[in-house]
Amino acid sequence: MMMVMQPEGLGAREGPFAGSGGGGEYMEQEEDWDRDLLLDPAWEKQQRKTFTAWCNSHLRKAGTQIENIEDDFRNGLKLMLLLEVISGERLPRPDKGKMRFHKIANVNKALDFIASKGVKLVSIGAEEIVDGNLKMTLGMIWTIILRFAIQDISVEETSAKEGLLLWCQRKTAPYRNVNVQNFHTSWKDGLALCALIHRHRPDLIDYAKLRKDDPIGNLNTAFEVAEKYLDIPKMLDAEDIVNTPKPDEKAIMTYVSCFYHAFAGAEQAETAANRICKVLAVNQENEKLMEEYEKLASELLEWIRRTIPWLENRVGEPSMSAMQRKLEDFRDYRRLHKPPRVQEKCQLEINFNTLQTKLRLSHRPAFMPSEGKLVSDIANAWRGLEQVEKGYEDWLLSEIRRLQRLQHLAEKFRQKASLHEAWTRGKEEMLSQRDYDSASLQEVRALLRRHEAFESDLAAHQDRVEHIAALAQELNELDYHEAASVNSRCQAICDQWDNLGTLTQKRRDALERMEKLLETIDQLQLEFARRAAPFNNWLDGAVEDLQDVWLVHSVEETQVRKLVPSRDQTLQEELARQQVNERLRRQFAAQANAIGPWIQAKVEEVGRLAAGLAGSLEEQMAGLRQQEQNIINYKTNIDRLEGDHQLLQESLVFDNKHTVYSMEHIRVGWEQLLTSIARTINEVENQVLTRDAKGLSQEQLNEFRASFNHFDRKRNGMMEPDDFRACLISMGYDLVSAPQPLPRSPKGEVEFARIMTMVDPNAAGVVTFQAFIDFMTRETAETDTAEQVVASFKILAGDKNYITPEELRRELPAEQAEYCIRRMVPYKGSGAPAGALDYVAFSSALYGESDL
Repeated sequence: MMMVMQPEGLGAREGPFAGSGGGGEYMEQEEDWDRDLLLDPAWEKQQRKTFTAWCNSHLRKAGTQIENIEDDFRNGLKLMLLLEVISGERLPRPDKGKMRFHKIANVNKALDFIASKGVKLVSIGAEEIVDGNLKMTLGMIWTIILRFAIQDISVEETSAKEGLLLWCQRKTAPYRNVNVQNFHTSWKDGLALCALIHRHRPDLIDYAKLRKDDPIGNLNTAFEVAEKYLDIPKMLDAEDIVNTPKPDEKAIMTYVSCFYHAFAGAEQAETAANRICKVLAVNQENEKLMEEYEKLASELLEWIRRTIPWLENRVGEPSMSAMQRKLEDFRDYRRLHKPPRVQEKCQLEINFNTLQTKLRLSHRPAFMPSEGKLVSDIANAWRGLEQVEKGYEDWLLSEIRRLQRLQHLAEKFRQKASLHEAWTRGKEEMLSQRDYDSASLQEVRALLRRHEAFESDLAAHQDRVEHIAALAQELNELDYHEAASVNSRCQAICDQWDNLGTLTQKRRDALERMEKLLETIDQLQLEFARRAAPFNNWLDGAVEDLQDVWLVHSVEETQVRKLVPSRDQTLQEELARQQVNERLRRQFAAQANAIGPWIQAKVEEVGRLAAGLAGSLEEQMAGLRQQEQNIINYKTNIDRLEGDHQLLQESLVFDNKHTVYSMEHIRVGWEQLLTSIARTINEVENQVLTRDAKGLSQEQLNEFRASFNHFDRKRNGMMEPDDFRACLISMGYDLVSAPQPLPRSPKGEVEFARIMTMVDPNAAGVVTFQAFIDFMTRETAETDTAEQVVASFKILAGDKNYITPEELRRELPAEQAEYCIRRMVPYKGSGAPAGALDYVAFSSALYGESDL
């Protein structure tokens, strides 16, 4: 008999198989060895069945089994084979003889192997096993079960029996009518076993339909499901358990340990699946941010592409009202359509920075947007938009001023043409009269005098006609939309003027001929005239006086009296209009002179905050949020100023000597302020992400900020490459091997170029504070690696180098499974079934270059 002494400190109730080794402890036994030798027949029956089934669950892997546990281990051969299967190790070569000493030698080899695993055996000898002692054989098998199936169970800080019991309690805690306190009576109604199965495989058992008063049914359900679906052989009889007041603890524990090992693999797979899901969630979130960036960038660039041609269209409208509608459309664009795009552009930059931070924190490469959608591309497109926009507004105002002048010139032309046309009305008929045919000499001379007066008046009107023609010429040069009608009217006036000149000359010639004729007749009548002189003189004087008063005084004085009040009314109306315009100018200037400096001060204040944030990140965030709210609340002042600006434009007032701030200056400053505060808040948010991911203290962040600020020479929140190089050199990086101005070393240049690709992956030419923090803490973050993800997939794949879609769908949530299936490439190795997928390439790609 092989005798091994118990270790010191074991009490009498700790059993013959108890012992410790390798840091593990065997569970206490309720009976000491002497009492175990008097094994209860019911317990013996249960142990025989359970241990036999347990041994066969392992021996079948070697293509054999046992029928009688006390007989089939007597020669030691199957005992050695069992130990090799469950340990995965080779035992010494067995003796081939059939003599008793050969059998004892083989059993001793098995017992020596058990002892080599830290098990301190007591009172078990090879002779009892060879002789077929059932109790000793059961004790030996129990020792093997303890060592290889139960000892290594560990849950939190408990192990072996206590660990297995805690595992059972944790898994069955949510289930009604289940209260696992031990490994005997707690299992009699079968609900605990069914709960264990349902917890891990709810598809196998409908727990809600189980009844506590049907223990036989519950136990058989558990046994059948475990054997059929979990590859756990039936090791117990339901009737034996139900009809035994206290079922055998060793048998129950052996059977329950099989569930632990069956589901431990599932739990390992669950842990692996959780790791994979966590990694996939990071990638899915990052890809979602990438897709959102691409979508926002595309929409913004498309909007810019559509808007620029509209702003480049410089085809003027013919009327002032039409141009004012264009101005109103442009005002709507500036006030309604552009501000949301300004916010989108700002949000796009914020999303990009946040995404790059998350990628760096998860050890993913920087995101490179598709061609033409870099942040710099969008900034360039935006600058182009604003340049065209400024040119369009300048053109609009210039065009409105042109139309305003045209309107004034056209009105002036109409007024002068109307006055001239009124003056010439009836003149052609008058000049065509032959009133001199029957006139006397004095009448003809009177007609001549009146004609001379008309000629003087006609000569005076020559300037008016020339002014009218000059106005028509200017309207043509300024492309007046009604130039045709102006030209037609001007031509009619000029033609009429030429005709009046011709008729005037003809009348003078006719009057002069008539005068000479009448003078001859007058000489003949001289004698008669002398006699009738007094009467004739009086008559001629009366006629002449009457004619002079009618021509000179009555008509012209009447017209002047009418024009003076009309002109005075026009001047009064213009004075009132200019007074209103001046009031609008002063009203706009008063607000602009307050808003402009406020915006400038806020922009500078936000810039100082960004460069010298103090306090905890949470305090900084609270302060920035308050600043942001204050800025948002100020928006009503901008809106009021926009209203005053609209009134000025509607009144066609485009100059203001009372302020240096135009509405365009205010708009640009406001957009800059909103963008600046949003970027600063985003920077702090990204610092929070970095701090939490890398466990940085506030003191460390403050040190990083102080170093950054020292080399941020332009105080704009960014280090230029030379400043960053100086910063690195100050921290001990060997980037320059010779003093300046000698050339930098090639090795230093290569190293600096490598670092720049890390901190400025998009080649923006600057290093932000966030990128600086990421670089300084690049080794401190605890993140998953491609190797860990590969190992997790290997568990789900059952240690294969490929995985099938079915395995992915079984082990992962539906969304993550389909995500993997869509992105995994086919496995190209040999021996794989159709549809097998390459999880190694997929895992590497997760940490490789992002490609939407």
